[in-house]
Amino acid sequence: MEKFMHALQFAAYKHRFQKRKDLDGTPYINHPIGVAYILSNEAGIKDFDLLAAALLHDTIEDTETTLGELEQEFGPRIAGIVAELTDDKNLPKAERKRLQIVNAGQLTSDAIVVRLADKIYNLRDLNRSTPVGWSEERVEEYFQWSSKVARQLFGHNVQLDTILKDLFLQRNIRFD
Repeated sequence: MEKFMHALQFAAYKHRFQKRKDLDGTPYINHPIGVAYILSNEAGIKDFDLLAAALLHDTIEDTETTLGELEQEFGPRIAGIVAELTDDKNLPKAERKRLQIVNAGQLTSDAIVVRLADKIYNLRDLNRSTPVGWSEERVEEYFQWSSKVARQLFGHNVQLDTILKDLFLQRNIRFD
């Protein structure tokens, strides 16, 4: 529990100036907290290291945090999960998205469940509030892209699979 609470404090500090792209400008930290909540309360995951990784999953990608810093603070398992989930921001956005699809099947089971919970949070957020500057077409493209990633990750957690399939079916994205 101490490591989990340390991860919560660490992520809150690292994301302290960031906002989500919704109309309300929601504090960014709500996102990693929400991902950890989905894992714990909807997927039944009680592994504190995995929940800590969920809290930290965007720190390397979206803040000045380094892999070495995460390893020092939280150990190799948590840092490794976060590293697996980190896109290379030096690449163009389209390439990063393509690589998420291509590399999805190579993730560890730990990284897969965090990725699935991350997708659930983001898709629910899109249903709740369209980001500023996004068209309905862009929202639909995000759902389609997410379904391509998710299809390769199903089979690791029944609860997460069911939630995602329901979200996709609401958009008429089928898996038969």
